[in-house]
Amino acid sequence: MTEFARISNSYALWHTYDPKIKAELFSTALAAGNGLTIIDPIALVITNTNHPRDTAAFAHFYSAPIFAPPELPGELPHRHNLHDGLAIGPLRVIRIEGAADGEFALYHPDDGGTLIMGDALINFDPHGFTLLPRKYCTNQKQMVRSIRKLLDLDFSRIFFAHGNPIMTGAREQLESLLDS
Repeated sequence: MTEFARISNSYALWHTYDPKIKAELFSTALAAGNGLTIIDPIALVITNTNHPRDTAAFAHFYSAPIFAPPELPGELPHRHNLHDGLAIGPLRVIRIEGAADGEFALYHPDDGGTLIMGDALINFDPHGFTLLPRKYCTNQKQMVRSIRKLLDLDFSRIFFAHGNPIMTGAREQLESLLDS
């Protein structure tokens, strides 16, 4: 069963449990101006090489472009490679080195600021809000250094590919996590 929640005038999220990988999968939608951007797992913006899922079918159905990590193998129609600093509408793309292959975060500055994460940060039971476990990282120390750069941004919310969002005080919680 898929659950959908409108979080604000600009954001919505939905999630479902995937028994094949035994994990909750979350997707985030951002409505800004006349555009709609949908991020992981059924997405047009793919935050790492683990998240292509149904993107090709979705993009074909809606004739939408796909933004994906350059490390993602295979052919995707209308594909554009993500890179650090790329702007996708109002979203800024931020490379997260050391997490999963091809990991990126997305940042939107409006309404208190929002981060949208791939796998580098998670927020689900029994782990709670924490870093991607070392066994899934290409280099966890490098990932922590990359995530620390996110503290230069102003944000109050974080959305996750795996876990419930943090809707207030997210920057402070991230700073506390990184300092522990």
